[in-house]
Amino acid sequence: MINKTDVKPLLERLCIGFGFCLPPAENEKLCVNPPATVLEFTNAVFSAEGLAPEGADLHLFRQVRDSVAQAFRLSEERQEILVHTHSSVSQRSSKPPSK
Repeated sequence: MINKTDVKPLLERLCIGFGFCLPPAENEKLCVNPPATVLEFTNAVFSAEGLAPEGADLHLFRQVRDSVAQAFRLSEERQEILVHTHSSVSQRSSKPPSK
């Protein structure tokens, strides 16, 4: 799953890299409520662009899907780091001070 804060940069990369510059309303919709999986997100981008995902050029579809997958991975890794860092800080702050 992608963090909402990572959606806008992904959509910008898809616009610059592949020409998928979505209308503002569609862009906002994806930012507010991003699809949960790579395939759902990729399909939503194609649909928002007015293209049927199942009829899209296979090479282009794979390129977009791979970019989306990379963004999902990076977002998930960042979330894991934040959770790990937060839990480490919480554990340190809950220990009584050493003498």
